[in-house]
Amino acid sequence: MLDKLGGIALPTDAIRWLLTPAALKAELLKQIANAKRAITLAALYLEDDEAGREILAALMAAKAARPELDITVLVDFHRARRGLIGHKGDSGNYLMYQKVVNSAEHPINILGVPVKSREFMGVLHLKGFIFDDTVIFSGASLNNIYLHQGEKYRFDRYHVIESAPLAESMRQMIMEFIVSDRAVTSLTQDKRTEQLPEKNDVRSLKQRLAKAKYRFSATKTGNRVTPVVGLGRKKNKLNKLVIDLVAQSQQKLFICTPYFNPPYILSRALAKHLRKGKRIDIVVGDKTANDFYIPPEETFSTIGALPYMYEQSLRKFAKRQQWAIDAGLLNIHLWKHDRNSYHLKGISADDRQHLITGSNLNPRAWALDLENGLLLQDDTQAWTEQFKQEQEHILEHTERLYHYSQIETLNNYPKAVRKIMNRIRRLRADFLLRRIL
Repeated sequence: MLDKLGGIALPTDAIRWLLTPAALKAELLKQIANAKRAITLAALYLEDDEAGREILAALMAAKAARPELDITVLVDFHRARRGLIGHKGDSGNYLMYQKVVNSAEHPINILGVPVKSREFMGVLHLKGFIFDDTVIFSGASLNNIYLHQGEKYRFDRYHVIESAPLAESMRQMIMEFIVSDRAVTSLTQDKRTEQLPEKNDVRSLKQRLAKAKYRFSATKTGNRVTPVVGLGRKKNKLNKLVIDLVAQSQQKLFICTPYFNPPYILSRALAKHLRKGKRIDIVVGDKTANDFYIPPEETFSTIGALPYMYEQSLRKFAKRQQWAIDAGLLNIHLWKHDRNSYHLKGISADDRQHLITGSNLNPRAWALDLENGLLLQDDTQAWTEQFKQEQEHILEHTERLYHYSQIETLNNYPKAVRKIMNRIRRLRADFLLRRIL
């Protein structure tokens, strides 16, 4: 498949690697200020906090300076209309959108995409910040921690690609399959007169999104980039691409994922790769670097059990593949840096094919969320050194796992965590939870 997969020709100097969230924020603000024709942003959320408000203010300023500038922001509908976990009452980022946009002389489009009828059933996990002919691709959303506005940051990957055909392809897909859909609604409507999408339209949106695809003039030789989008288990091109990357790799894989819980088909492909004597490096966040980790000195809530569930999934995989760890074929690197969190995703195969994506490579991403990614094929090895430097930067705050027993067991966990996880086991709910987390 990979040899036959067409892509957009890409000059070797068309990519820049940003290595820090602060660099991402600076680049976003620069691109917003310099855009001349169109800005299209897709993220899980644009948060009502200092960094989110700064990005929104920059968008409004750009629109005021150039009213002809076409600005469209896509976020998940359900995520925008609720507050943060634990917050009660009428809250949500959409209230900020209404206040800011409706008071402006030149409004912008902020649209909510209800991929499924409930947030836990699937969200808009589409990625890409598009400015005229430039694409910034990252798994990051737009808020304080992703943009390092304060002491803590959430580590991700950030690539800037200068390509008019790629930008046009990504923007066209969004306009054709998302913006024009009857289930997609403005999040800046007046509260008193707002019209929400019909329930039947929301229920059927997933079927229409499953047909989404990027259109471009393809080449099958030379250095190129291929945008891929997928939703659902059936005919999901992104999922198929991930499996083919693993299956066709001849020497080694470098994999980043924040929440270790691979779908069975991916776990099986990785095991087969190891049995053939090929190397795999997996960089995964320590449980303390998980978004939902709650330090012992803070008040515990049920959501705080998630990092421990992911850790047990990693322990199970490492125990099963201990022979490969002993042989030096499987190298598991745990990322931990102070109280920061880890959110990297992607796969590099043989230093020639590099998938940058927002997909967490878990059952939820595999079946429920709308995901996309960019496959960079480096036929001339022109980008080898830059990707190597990025990998070294990623590994800077990691420790290698030499034995599965280095990972704690349930008996070592705090009492509140043990209680929740034992209850889950008794109810045999762990199988279901692994599919939706």
